[in-house]
Amino acid sequence: MNLHFNQSLAKNYHSEPQKVRVLSEAWVKENSYCTNCSAQSLAEFANNKPVADFYCENCNEQYELKSKKAKLSNVVNDGAYKTMIERINSKNNPSFFFLTYSKEYTVNNFLIIPKHFFTPDIIVKRKPLSVTAKRAGWVGCNIDLRQVPESGKVFLVKDQQVIPRENVTQQFQKTLFLRKQSMASRGWTLDVWQCIDRLDTHFSLKQVYGFADELQLKHPENNHVKDKIRQQLQVLRDKGIIEFVSRGHYRKLY
Repeated sequence: MNLHFNQSLAKNYHSEPQKVRVLSEAWVKENSYCTNCSAQSLAEFANNKPVADFYCENCNEQYELKSKKAKLSNVVNDGAYKTMIERINSKNNPSFFFLTYSKEYTVNNFLIIPKHFFTPDIIVKRKPLSVTAKRAGWVGCNIDLRQVPESGKVFLVKDQQVIPRENVTQQFQKTLFLRKQSMASRGWTLDVWQCIDRLDTHFSLKQVYGFADELQLKHPENNHVKDKIRQQLQVLRDKGIIEFVSRGHYRKLY
C-alpha cells in the first residue's frame, strides 16, 4: 500500500478542497479494498451521488469517504442532518472511510467505521444557518466518533503503519451480527459495549451496573435497565466480544 497521494492528478485544480477530493478518492481507489469480502478493489459511483463514493462490485458494500488534513478528530463535520438520519435508517446506508493526511499529502490514518455502528445517537444536529445566510435555516450535522465502541473503528492504516488485510477483515466481520438487529436492539448493544470500553480488560457485572443511571437517561422508556445490561452482556459474550470468567466477572476479547 502506497501511503503517498499522486499529486500529479490534481495539477489542474487550484481549489484546495477540490484538489484533496481528487487526490484522496484516487488514493482510495488505488490502494483500498472491500473490508466486508476482501475484494481486491472498489469501484467509484458517479460524481455527486448523494449516497456514497465507492462500492464493491462483488458484495455491493457501499462506502463514503471523509478526508481531513492533520489529526483524526472525535467530531467530524457532515452534511444535512435530516438526510443523514434518513440514510442511517435505510437499508443501503454506506460504511464510512475516514482518512487523515499530512501537509506533504501522505496518509497518516485510514479507517472504516462499518455502517452497523451508526445510530441516530452519534449524529449531532447543528444550529440552523442564520436568516442572513445564503441557505438560511439549513441544518447540518456532525458525526460524534466518541459514541462508537473502539472495536467499531477498523484501521487499515494507523499512524502511517499498514495493518495486515486479514486483521482488518477479521475485525470488520466480527461485528456483522449487529446488522441483524433492529435499530433499537443495536442501540442497546452499542451503548453497553461503549460502557465496557471504559473499563479494564477484566471487569465485573457490578462495574457495568455503575453505568445504569447513564443508560437510563439514554433509554428513559425502559424501567429494567439492569436486566437489559445482563441481556446485552450475554449478546456480547455469545458473539465473542467478551467472555465469561466466573460468576459476575468477564474479560474483553478485543
